[in-house]
Amino acid sequence: MKNIKYSIIIPVYNRPEEIDELLESLTNQTFMNFEVLIVEDGSQIKCESIIVKYKSKVDIKYYYKDNSGPGLSRNYGSNYANGEYLIFLDSDCILHENYLQEVENGLKNNYSDAFGGPDKAHPSFTNLQKAINYSMTSFFTTGGIRGGKKQLDKFYPRSFNMGYSKKVYETTKGFSSIRFGEDIDMSLRILKNGFTTMLIEKAYVYHKRRTDFRKFFKQVFNSGIARINLYKRHPQSLKIVHLLPSIFTIGFFCCLIFSILLNKWFITPVLFFILIISLDSFFKNKSISVGLLSVPASFIQLTGYGCGFIYSFWKRIILKRDEFASFVNNFYK
Repeated sequence: MKNIKYSIIIPVYNRPEEIDELLESLTNQTFMNFEVLIVEDGSQIKCESIIVKYKSKVDIKYYYKDNSGPGLSRNYGSNYANGEYLIFLDSDCILHENYLQEVENGLKNNYSDAFGGPDKAHPSFTNLQKAINYSMTSFFTTGGIRGGKKQLDKFYPRSFNMGYSKKVYETTKGFSSIRFGEDIDMSLRILKNGFTTMLIEKAYVYHKRRTDFRKFFKQVFNSGIARINLYKRHPQSLKIVHLLPSIFTIGFFCCLIFSILLNKWFITPVLFFILIISLDSFFKNKSISVGLLSVPASFIQLTGYGCGFIYSFWKRIILKRDEFASFVNNFYK
């Protein structure tokens, strides 16, 4: 039996159509020394019938377990993995054909115990998906901390595109049981244990994220909540960049209120921000529609995260409630 270099572990919950696209992209890889482990996390809509289509094309294993959240599902797959390196992908990702070759090149040129890669919008994505992708990766909205070149904070691998060695897993015991922010918690524990991390810029994925603004708001709201939860576990992890969405949110609503009550142009900074976002997105995406949609997407990203952060600060810091009691309806229902 040949040694397997990479074990690709993918947790999935009620998304068989996404798994189909991701597995199709894996069949086109130029580097083929890998196995795939699909972990069905208590789904009502199973993807087992999709898996059968690819049995003859890739080395694939399928596991079904009770729902526990993505982190523990990744650990479940890790226990059955045979690869020297574990790679974690979200089910709503698609890989370009050289993805694994870029990972291989990156680790050969500059070995690291763990790595992360950025995400991009695929040309086939809808304009809304491209706008949401812009809002999550732009320097003007997230400070470039999700894998871009320009960063206001140190890069940490994220679980939509993350890998680490078997030794890392054996030392850290993998992801913790928290339901949101588990990937940053993992990255922080990797570094605390003396392991190295790096960004492999060319090992990017096409990440679909959410398909409408309502779902997107819930996602970033939960991200804001998770940041305070992470602060409680890792106080040193909270940086100035993480405060910016809350500052933006407070400033935005103050501008609106003062503009209405005092009949002054307090709204001018907001209009200037709209202009910057729309132009920057237009030039990056070469689309007027995406440029315009990037405006509400960016406001949702910033205010959603900001509101979640403020809400979590009130619950966890001011009221001193524990993680589970504070957010049972957000994460544990």
